[in-house]
Amino acid sequence: MNIDVFRRISYGVYIVSAMDGDRPTGCVANSIMQITAVPATIAISMNRDNFTTSCIEKEEKFAIMILGETVDSSLIGTFGYQSGRDIHKFDNISYKMVDDLPVLEDTCGYLICKVVDKMEASTHTVYLAQVVDGDVCQIDENQMTYDYYHKVLRGSSPKNAPTYIAPSEDNEEQKDEEFHYVCQVCQYEYVGKEMPIDYKCPICGQGPDKFKRV
Repeated sequence: MNIDVFRRISYGVYIVSAMDGDRPTGCVANSIMQITAVPATIAISMNRDNFTTSCIEKEEKFAIMILGETVDSSLIGTFGYQSGRDIHKFDNISYKMVDDLPVLEDTCGYLICKVVDKMEASTHTVYLAQVVDGDVCQIDENQMTYDYYHKVLRGSSPKNAPTYIAPSEDNEEQKDEEFHYVCQVCQYEYVGKEMPIDYKCPICGQGPDKFKRV
């Protein structure tokens, strides 16, 4: 099977938030879809290993924030490649509380969701949720698609994402006199003759010491 066919399916890039007691947490997600308009219902796929998933299991509610193309890429690094078990992801980030859930300010819009059902897959839980609130935040901002994230920002899916595809030598394109360096934290790929000593990963903010030449 050619696994690249899955890249032809349309995805967005979102941050899903929940509460860990009185502490906000969250993670990046891309497998979200609207099921019905009335009542407004969505489905979302979450890896069971994610800390955010365990919080959704306890509280049975969560928020979805729709990211735009100009969003600060460090948000994706924080929410997509670090665990809420280890850090407080909302520290030093502008957000507000809506229906007792944390909502980031720098987004295209948000949805407040209440779990009504779920289905277990091999590694993920698919939640069916009623949308109880929502709003548009940035009218003129284009929503970030996974295709944009992959081709323009040159990002890749976190290993816990439903769309994660392990790197394959058959899928890598090499250019004359150029080297490929892969960030060992977020899998961002830098292509060039030599990596600058002051280079910072645009996704997770790591320096050259976290990159491996392939």
